[in-house]
Amino acid sequence: MRDSPRNQAREPHALELDLPAAHSAVRMARAVLRRFASMEGAPEREIETMEFVASELLANAVDHGGGNHAMEERDAGEVRMSFAVYVRDGGWEIHVGDQGGGDPAELEPFLKKDDIPDLENERGRGFFLMAQMLTDLRVTRTRDQRGLLFVAVKRYGANER
Repeated sequence: MRDSPRNQAREPHALELDLPAAHSAVRMARAVLRRFASMEGAPEREIETMEFVASELLANAVDHGGGNHAMEERDAGEVRMSFAVYVRDGGWEIHVGDQGGGDPAELEPFLKKDDIPDLENERGRGFFLMAQMLTDLRVTRTRDQRGLLFVAVKRYGANER
């Protein structure tokens, strides 16, 4: 006897974009993400969290991942960033890849939930805030080894890592 569709775990639905490493692309990706997550039935509060996480990770890719702080696509040149969102029953994942090199080990201390950032520093709070909202936040190298891949995971009802 087969399980009814209601009892089967739903396969993740994906939104995958290849974007210019520019802040204008961050704004566009956020709008597309909102529509996609709404169509997937994500709760409004989760959509807001997804938008925040996507904004932080994509803006970081523009500013530190090879995008050279480009505001518009024409300023980004050939530098790209990858953006993927996977919505599953019970949660979601956001993946952002850049082309800026870097060492994942240097960033891991910033991804910990219990490491309070230096409040005197003008920057560096984004990772801390994301870590508070997410089930898991990690960084590795991209498949092509040209940059870093950030993976943000949220399971509904889970806020512990």
